[in-house]
Amino acid sequence: MKQDTKKEDIATLSFEEALKQLEAIVENLERGDVPLEQSIDIYERGEALKNHCDRLLKVAEAKVEKIQLSDEGKPEGVEPLDPE
Repeated sequence: MKQDTKKEDIATLSFEEALKQLEAIVENLERGDVPLEQSIDIYERGEALKNHCDRLLKVAEAKVEKIQLSDEGKPEGVEPLDPE
């Protein structure tokens, strides 16, 4: 049940909030002064934060449109961003 609560918490975060938490987790893990069990917990949270950020970026990319230019270089419309 505790893990489900953590996932719900992450689902409500903005991209910027999730990224900030993910950066803090990376710093903690890189320092290496976190006990093993806590390292595992924060690594799992970091993985969930990374996945959340990936989802938010994909949604944002889907909303981006590119401008179509005429032969004279003037904007004449938009089309969806090409998926990669």
